[in-house]
Amino acid sequence: MNKAPLTLTSAAVARIQELIAKEPDILGLRIGVTTKGCSGFVHTLDYAKTVDETDTRIDQDGVTVFITSQALPVIFGTEMDWVTEELEQRFTFKNPNAKGTCGCGESFHIN
Repeated sequence: MNKAPLTLTSAAVARIQELIAKEPDILGLRIGVTTKGCSGFVHTLDYAKTVDETDTRIDQDGVTVFITSQALPVIFGTEMDWVTEELEQRFTFKNPNAKGTCGCGESFHIN
């Protein structure tokens, strides 16, 4: 069995459905990475309003997520979740490529 570039938990799927339902011109979410923070990389999320042919498209349970070509090797195999805690809600990423994170957990490194 081949490993998926990205998998979504049922909570993440439900949240993406909510977000997309509010904006009819949204095709899905686009996930990227940027160099930032004290550890190296941070995940970025944006609405995908157009298709970029270099993106990897993930269709799961009726939602679409695009992964930028720059992010794909960094996040390949990641599980994306939507977490609700007492004082905050957020998407989280369980990235098997991350070798460590900064103290606050926002940024990560792969080497």
